[in-house]
Amino acid sequence: MSNKPHDIVDTAVAAGSFKTLIAAVTAAGLVDTLKGAGPFTVFAPSDDAFAKLPSGTVDELVKPENKSRLSAILTLHVISGKVMAADAKGKKLSPASVNGEKLHVDGTNGVVVNGAKVVTADISCTNGIIHVIDTVILPKAA
Repeated sequence: MSNKPHDIVDTAVAAGSFKTLIAAVTAAGLVDTLKGAGPFTVFAPSDDAFAKLPSGTVDELVKPENKSRLSAILTLHVISGKVMAADAKGKKLSPASVNGEKLHVDGTNGVVVNGAKVVTADISCTNGIIHVIDTVILPKAA
């Protein structure tokens, strides 16, 4: 493994703690998007975050018939542009996610996105930034 920077997908794969996210991104057909030019800011739920969902939720979501719902959930975790944790420090922001729904970012006590706490911030990738979150964010209509 080289120390050369990777895109968002390859960085997440190399980290080893995003197996569920990568499987979901693959099932939703979003790999090429997240390997695209960007820049993107991804709030990436860890495997532990996915494990907090009710039993069977992930298995249900990755089924082909649920692709649009899965895509809506995953694109809620992505915003266009490169946003570092310092950009949110001491602020409350409402950026639009790629799925169109606004996120509520609270940087007044650490960084929290729609109730999900950023546990690792500012992982640089060639096409954006990853912030690891401890909870999967669900769309209002999910």
